[in-house]
Amino acid sequence: MKTSFDLKSSLQENQLFLSRSVALVVFALILFSLLIIRLTYLQIETHEKYADLAQNNRVKLSVIEPVRGLILDRNDRVLAENMPSYSLELIPEQIKDLEATIKRLSALLPISSNEIAVFEKLRKQQKRFVSVPLRNRLNETEVAIFASHRHQFPGVEIQARPLRHYAFPELTAHVVGYVGAINEAELKTIDPINYRASRVIGKTGIEKSYEHELHGSVGYRQTENTAQGRAIKTLQHAPPISGSQLNLHIDIDLQKIAYDALGDYTGTVTAIDTRTGAIVALVSKPGFNSNLFTQGIDQQSYSALQNSTKRPLFNRTTRGQYPPGSTFKPFLGLAGLNYKTIRPNQSVFCPGFYQLPNQTHKYRDWKKTGHGMSNLHDAIVQSCDVYFYQLAHDLKIDRMHQFLSQFGFGQKTGVDLIGEKNGLLPSREWKKKHRNQSWYPGETLIAGIGQGFNLTTPLQLTQATVLLANKGIAYTPSLVAKIDGIAKQAKRSENVILNNEAHWDLVINAMNDVVHGARGTARVIKDGIDFNIAGKTGTAQVFSIKQDEEYDEKNVTEHLKDHALFIAFAPVKNPQLAVAVIVENGGHGGSVAAPIARLLFDHYVQVQP
Repeated sequence: MKTSFDLKSSLQENQLFLSRSVALVVFALILFSLLIIRLTYLQIETHEKYADLAQNNRVKLSVIEPVRGLILDRNDRVLAENMPSYSLELIPEQIKDLEATIKRLSALLPISSNEIAVFEKLRKQQKRFVSVPLRNRLNETEVAIFASHRHQFPGVEIQARPLRHYAFPELTAHVVGYVGAINEAELKTIDPINYRASRVIGKTGIEKSYEHELHGSVGYRQTENTAQGRAIKTLQHAPPISGSQLNLHIDIDLQKIAYDALGDYTGTVTAIDTRTGAIVALVSKPGFNSNLFTQGIDQQSYSALQNSTKRPLFNRTTRGQYPPGSTFKPFLGLAGLNYKTIRPNQSVFCPGFYQLPNQTHKYRDWKKTGHGMSNLHDAIVQSCDVYFYQLAHDLKIDRMHQFLSQFGFGQKTGVDLIGEKNGLLPSREWKKKHRNQSWYPGETLIAGIGQGFNLTTPLQLTQATVLLANKGIAYTPSLVAKIDGIAKQAKRSENVILNNEAHWDLVINAMNDVVHGARGTARVIKDGIDFNIAGKTGTAQVFSIKQDEEYDEKNVTEHLKDHALFIAFAPVKNPQLAVAVIVENGGHGGSVAAPIARLLFDHYVQVQP
């Protein structure tokens, strides 16, 4: 017989079981509801997102770097090309301990401290998901060694990439330029899509000026992959478009002649075909090994170049600004004739110095004993300073500025090379604006012999010589002759028109006698030549000399010696080539600069067809 206690316990157990069952059912319903909600969310709300993620796990999109265009000289000799190269690259985002990984790689392959330093520099300029080269130019043995240990290095891979190579690195360092790693500033200006696969960009020279044409267009490949990431099928493929091939007007043989002719001197040689404006030689010495920059130059090597007193990284042809010295005199002579300030046979007495009216200061001639009575022809042939002091005084600075600006002095030539400087052609207005000072008559005299505030780039000086050779006609100087085989059209610059066309011949005949006359300052180069050269020597002072001192070349330190200049064109009757030579601290234009120009004329006028 059951007691009341037993019945009560049984009832309590039933109630407890029932409540627990209800709670379990409710909990199960809640979980099931949450599952339904989650499934609904996944299948409806976020279906597109996760479908894309699944697709991306299965399908991979890879960008393909375009092949950079070749650069050739006028005779199809390669100046810049792409060499096959294997590089060891790291993706920082995929590597837990970068320092330890590099240490283990160094035990496996020879990696220098300089290469590590360059890697660190490049890594800081890139996003973490972008692979950064640690070593370039791996040989096949090194590639095989790493391949056998590839599984030990997640985030490290071997990439086959074209490496830019320059066939004549020192000869063309300033004209062709070089490529280097894309930096943060450049990342903000380039097309992020087109450069997604690219590691380098043009930094200087033609490589920079024609970056758009040389780079090409990026390609892509879409592949279907296994779960392990191995490609099993190509779904879509758009091949990259290679960069354009450029043919320059540069003649590499002429370039080498000019570079070698400078010898141990620092300086520049520029040569333009007078018939087209084609720049056939553009030499700035010293040059440098431009191949150092293509694979990432180490800091020590770069500092050595940057801190060198000879400034090898500086392109003197377009950025160097020099006093033109006596090479200025033919142009000033034309100004005097054009404004009728002088007559062709009008003579000036040169006692070896010039004095302004009512002043005691003596403006010295380079020849201490003077040149005696000199007309324009004599003054150009013998480079008489006193004659041009008087002419400048009569012309005044503003008329000098107005006339000489027609020859391109004080303004860019428009050459297809980024970074050209303006030079400086002074005037009364310029001095007031930039220095808030008045113009003095003595400054006019100094400007008349190409000194004082006058500054010109070697390219400007060559272009002005072209205008002389062609009697006022010239083309905008250009370096690129063809793009993908299609010739670029020469562009005419503004003509110089004189009041009397006969004045051209008066000045040109005098320049002819600078070389071929018995008293010409460049007569040392006339022997053994079967065509005539018209030229003008120049000597530009690096520092000022006091009234009671004399310039003694033997006692002047090397870096303070005068610059030697020479401008010329040939043949005189049918001009083909104009040349400007500036030898820094070379001393005399006739003995140092003129022989260099002669070598170029011998090759261009006599040797080549």
